[in-house]
Amino acid sequence: MKKIPKFHVISTNQQSVDQLSRIIKEISPYIDVIHIREKSKTAKEIQCLLQKIEGQVAYEKVIVNDRIDIAYAFNLRGVQLAYHSLDVNIVQRMFPSLLIGKSVHSVIEAKTAEEEGADYVICGHVYPSQSKPDKQHKGLQGLKEVVDCVNIPVIAIGGVTPGNTEEILKTGAYGIAVMSGIFNNEEPVEAAKQYHHLVTNGGGKDESTL
Repeated sequence: MKKIPKFHVISTNQQSVDQLSRIIKEISPYIDVIHIREKSKTAKEIQCLLQKIEGQVAYEKVIVNDRIDIAYAFNLRGVQLAYHSLDVNIVQRMFPSLLIGKSVHSVIEAKTAEEEGADYVICGHVYPSQSKPDKQHKGLQGLKEVVDCVNIPVIAIGGVTPGNTEEILKTGAYGIAVMSGIFNNEEPVEAAKQYHHLVTNGGGKDESTL
């Protein structure tokens, strides 16, 4: 059984390769996994980023969004798929060693992801989010509905702060995903430490019960 990380940190597509590599190296001891979500960067630029952190950040801690080729070529932990990505079952069949997550926004999408073989889903957004200010948030009840409808881990995203992490985990969410709370923070290392402490001690649905 694949072990699912609880504390996911996701890049914001706002930093240069040098800035991003520096932050990733600084926060890596305090996070479970980093998602490289750089929609405007080329495969070559992501390769450069990975080479900059090689030896200082274990690739076992790295997930790349959508780019299955990069995940496989660099033997990364896994890939995060979106609505526009290849179907989960195709990726799962061809690359069974990869940890495969799917981003979902509803009960129906979460159920479909589970049926297709996703190892976990990232569900959002829970609260108003800096990254998607024009999107309606689902709130804790909407998150709980997704948690209750599937048997795979649900990672909450969207407006997650140290102040609301505990109530998020009380819905039964397995973990959290943070973007601007880390990468737009003036002290990303201190923020990562704080989130890590909350996730480690805050509970969430135990993987052994899933």
